[in-house]
Amino acid sequence: MYYFGAKLDIFIHLCKTFAIFFVFQAKISNFALTMKNTLYIIYAFLASICGYTTVAAQDDSLTVDSLVTTDQLAHEMTPWPQSLQQRLDALTGHEMFETSQLGLMVYDLTADSILYTKGHRQLLRPASTMKLVTAIAAIDKLGGSYQFRTSLYYTGYVADRTLSGDIYCVGGFDPRFNTDDMKAFADGIKSMGVDTIRGRILADKTMKNDDGLGEGWCWDDDNPTLSPLLVSGKDKFMERFLLELKESGITVEAITGEGRLPNGAFIICTRFHSIDQILMRMMKDSDNLYAESMFYQVAAAGGDRPADARHARKVIARLIERTGLQPSRYKIADGSGLSLYNYVTAEMEVALLRYAYRNPEIFIHLYPSLPIAGQDGTLKKRMKGGFASGNVHAKTGTLTCITSLAGYCTAANGHLLAFAIINQGVMHDNNGRNFQNRVCEAMCRP
Repeated sequence: MYYFGAKLDIFIHLCKTFAIFFVFQAKISNFALTMKNTLYIIYAFLASICGYTTVAAQDDSLTVDSLVTTDQLAHEMTPWPQSLQQRLDALTGHEMFETSQLGLMVYDLTADSILYTKGHRQLLRPASTMKLVTAIAAIDKLGGSYQFRTSLYYTGYVADRTLSGDIYCVGGFDPRFNTDDMKAFADGIKSMGVDTIRGRILADKTMKNDDGLGEGWCWDDDNPTLSPLLVSGKDKFMERFLLELKESGITVEAITGEGRLPNGAFIICTRFHSIDQILMRMMKDSDNLYAESMFYQVAAAGGDRPADARHARKVIARLIERTGLQPSRYKIADGSGLSLYNYVTAEMEVALLRYAYRNPEIFIHLYPSLPIAGQDGTLKKRMKGGFASGNVHAKTGTLTCITSLAGYCTAANGHLLAFAIINQGVMHDNNGRNFQNRVCEAMCRP
């Protein structure tokens, strides 16, 4: 009996193999078509009597079928993109969506056409896929050569190795400013032949307003510090600067405080980081501080001082309008996605991904910054080993009961796709992520 079962198993898989072979011939003759249909019927019959059935999903989770099913064979025999649409129909029909919301859109950038939508105009919280919106708006507004700057100025005069005047530390909200940059500031003062400072050391934080939290942030979260004058991501700039001066052998006989840089001040040193340096950590690691820094660079781009979140929202609204959508239909609260007040749609995110793709000066900076499935960033441990691995380049998002994923992938026919998936009201994050992984696998597989 065991011998018979083993032989039958081999015969079943041979039927499947020959059926697929006949389907993918360049020219299918009447004989081949008849053979394909006959083999498919035999395969389906034998598979059913031998117990090759679909494993049902349970408890709001999506399980991977352990055996090839007749439905899967039917997908393999269906031409693309109909096969993709059938796969996505099967995934979006899961019972988990009886109790949760879904926004999904897949767009063929190569063919310039919509492939699939499900709830794509539902207003949902984007979580950290909001960083895609911020990144595209920033590159579009600021340009790929933009620099995040922190500068050191002085007023007064130098005599007998003593600076009699004021030092101004001018913040530009650079989240990468670190101890090496701080040392460069102290070295800049020493290079003037100064070993004593008499006057004031002032922090110029006028680049942005005094808001320490973003709109709609939860006060009890581990929120970043929204200060334009940071060192290693902390609001301890003046404390660390004074310590660095002392360690460099500079005597400080000065009071500290805050003040605006006056006209006529002399530059001592400027430290900067490129927009690409900020983008890489902002997107790969989903760093909220870096995203908010980017958001406020956009806010300050029009020359408004202090910059306010409202200024950034206006820039983003104009960008959304250029995609052909109405910005009044969405709510933009912050740049990182931490806010519970953000409301966007999968359609809007895909529209911005299309806009970025059509503008090479944006795409060349955006695309390398996105996490790659199974390889790096927040996607390093996801989608390993399948067709999506190394293929999907996308931004992840996670908030309580919300998971999201938006970006690009390449289909089996070589077409580049843009997609956005937002799962809201999913109690267990892994279920949302598992669904997104399977959608990506469906988009990438032959």
